Amino acid sequence: MGKTVVIGGGAAGMMAAIFAARNGNQVELFEKNEKLGKKIYITGKGRCNLTNSCDMEELLDSVVTNKKFLYSSFYGFTNEETMEFFSEIGLKMKTERGNRVFPESDHSSDVIRVLGDELKRQGVQVHLNTKVQQIGTKDGAFACLYLADGTEVQADTCIIATGGNSYQTTGSTGDGYRFAKTLGHTVTSIRPALVPMETKEAFVKDLQGLSLKNTAITILDGSKVLYEDFGEMLFTHYGVSGPMILSASSFVGKILEERPLRLRIDLKPALSFEQLDARLLRDFEENKNKQFKNALARLLPAKMIPVAVEQSRIHPEKKIHEITREERLAFAALLKGLELTITGLRDFNEAIITQGGVNVREINPATMESRLVKHVHFAGEVLDLDAVTGGFNLQIAWSTGNAAGSCASEE
Repeated sequence: MGKTVVIGGGAAGMMAAIFAARNGNQVELFEKNEKLGKKIYITGKGRCNLTNSCDMEELLDSVVTNKKFLYSSFYGFTNEETMEFFSEIGLKMKTERGNRVFPESDHSSDVIRVLGDELKRQGVQVHLNTKVQQIGTKDGAFACLYLADGTEVQADTCIIATGGNSYQTTGSTGDGYRFAKTLGHTVTSIRPALVPMETKEAFVKDLQGLSLKNTAITILDGSKVLYEDFGEMLFTHYGVSGPMILSASSFVGKILEERPLRLRIDLKPALSFEQLDARLLRDFEENKNKQFKNALARLLPAKMIPVAVEQSRIHPEKKIHEITREERLAFAALLKGLELTITGLRDFNEAIITQGGVNVREINPATMESRLVKHVHFAGEVLDLDAVTGGFNLQIAWSTGNAAGSCASEE
């Protein structure tokens, strides 16, 4: 019976500890917070989108960084097996639009509770409010942990599951990157991901709180299309947010560090330009004696009307029947392509995940073991792995945690 120590009591850490214990290890888990799963608690607006029930092809396609590295762990512990695991340990689940899986109760605390119960059942010794200061090695292999109070904890295997750098109030403050570097690992440059974006235009403040559904966006670098999506977005006092924007941030963050990008919003994606013009002709005919600013209520949300009018450069009080064909066509073009300038991303405090981390070329993808230091494994967000929204990032945590824990006793 070997002894395994796990650093970090988040999704990957708890999963790793459970499977290491199921494999006959004596397991101790060290968490510097006062409770387990602090970040799980706030994911999915407190509902916890714990995985996605899509097929494997879509699961892999949803990974943004280092997709190939995840083949072993995703096939070793699939999203279906993840749902079976949670069902077995007492969690009732439901599947919503986009194959997103949530606890039936809509409470992320239930996910943390069943994991905590399973840790107890498996005899995992959990140390809360306990900070690991350093990892000790001997002859190129793991030897012990040094805690912040000076205690030395000896073990056969160590699993580092400390999370990334996002939502720092939950304890994700980059400890794992420090451990990795002292062990000789490379840490790629990190940036916030799945994070809102800031825009230059002053008019976004007037749209603050407006949520658009069934909208299409395109992000452009000059004439090059970097990202396209269809779905929901939200205007904020500093720029834009919402599911489409968060996912887009993972693809464009690196370029935004160098230069601004253009965001084009199609407010009427269900209509072609010609169909929209025909719709405008009908609406204008019905409202021909109204002022322009008072004739758009059926076309746009109330908050959007003053902004659309201002951007159109048509005088707000101009009568509809006085609007020229050129003005109408220009207005249709505006509705099909309202443009904003993206100047950057919000910071780590608002980021759902971290992009970047421990270089996966230095990790065995089947076991999550370090290729540099024997008996040290990594799992979860500390690694240079990330995906779009929809439960995919937690699946990375479950699958890599399972791989690290399952292999801990096989050394």
